[in-house]
Amino acid sequence: MYNGFAYAQDSLIHRDPRVDSLIKKQIQINEVTTRDSRRNIPGYRIQVANLTDRNQVFAIKTRIYQSYPELKPYLIYQPPNYKLKVGNFKTPEEAEPYLQKLTQDFPSGVYLVHDIIEVKPD
Repeated sequence: MYNGFAYAQDSLIHRDPRVDSLIKKQIQINEVTTRDSRRNIPGYRIQVANLTDRNQVFAIKTRIYQSYPELKPYLIYQPPNYKLKVGNFKTPEEAEPYLQKLTQDFPSGVYLVHDIIEVKPD
């Protein structure tokens, strides 16, 4: 037969201060590597142009800069078309006032599209 007794002992654990330093460093790395994923979310943009004429799209982009400096334009080339989208809207309701104004300024081909938008992290 085996008789075992357990004795409780006070033990002291010494933690290496380098562990705290490594934890802080890992937190910094996590912050940097996840920043982009927190800046880009699904949302909406307003497509203003979908044309093959590069010069014409750049002229529209210039007008957007002048008339709507608060809207960031995004120019995408998908051969043979140049697509110009503007804004970063979380909801269609947020985009609606701009959609109406842009439709008046550019009567053909202005509509709301789903896109990945840029947001400022909280």
